[in-house]
Amino acid sequence: MVRITQFNNPRMAQAFVDYMATRGVTLRIEHDGHYVILLDNEGQLEMVENELQQFVRQPDHPRYQAASWHTGNTKSGLRYERSNLWANIRDRAGPLTMTVLFACVAVFILMQIFGDQTVLLWLSWPDGPGQYIQVWRWFSHALLHFSLLHILFNLMWWWYLGGAVEKRLGSGKLFVIMLISALLSGFVQAKFSGIWFGGLSGVVYALMGYCWLRGERDPESGVYLERGLIGFAIVWLVIGWYGAFGLAIANGAHVAGLLVGLAMAFVDTRAVRRR
Repeated sequence: MVRITQFNNPRMAQAFVDYMATRGVTLRIEHDGHYVILLDNEGQLEMVENELQQFVRQPDHPRYQAASWHTGNTKSGLRYERSNLWANIRDRAGPLTMTVLFACVAVFILMQIFGDQTVLLWLSWPDGPGQYIQVWRWFSHALLHFSLLHILFNLMWWWYLGGAVEKRLGSGKLFVIMLISALLSGFVQAKFSGIWFGGLSGVVYALMGYCWLRGERDPESGVYLERGLIGFAIVWLVIGWYGAFGLAIANGAHVAGLLVGLAMAFVDTRAVRRR
């Protein structure tokens, strides 16, 4: 019997076991604080290790979901604890993803306590040369959100996409995408509407563009966004541009963020396309 790996998330453990079953490999799960994957046939070890590397890079790929539907057993014996939602959030997100998420929530709470205008005065885009040296202002506008729906929508996408980028490409890559997209999307939006704007959506659109193009040009990176979702993002961008629902949307930031993400993904995958 060979110990292959362990997972904190029982669903991930079961998904890998189900997928390997479709490849003719029988694995077992033992719960000992973690969900340990065991292999009986050592002759299949190399194959299992290769498949595990692919699975860790891209655990949400549809092939694993399809395998669970095809071979999954409702009597797996795994216990799904009630606190598993928080475990799933932490498992998918790295430290930078969670730090920004909590920062947005903290700023939103401050806005409810002190009012939007007060917090805007602290964190908004620089209002003239006198504030240019207040460096945080070039980026802190991304932490501002003006309604519960606004912050929930942005943080959902930030966690989903930012977490994937950080887990697969590292905190440094996510940090660079966040800084560049916040800076450039804020600059463009300020030209459109002045300094009174906020939200993480410029960064979110950058992540959408980055993940989609990175996945198209470099599937082995494990970073991707389904074509249907990038299509939805573009449709929403067009709706916002024409003001179809009468919403106050930072269209300049959205467009700039999307273009930044696409450009960064193109640069990052040039070497891959040459191979």
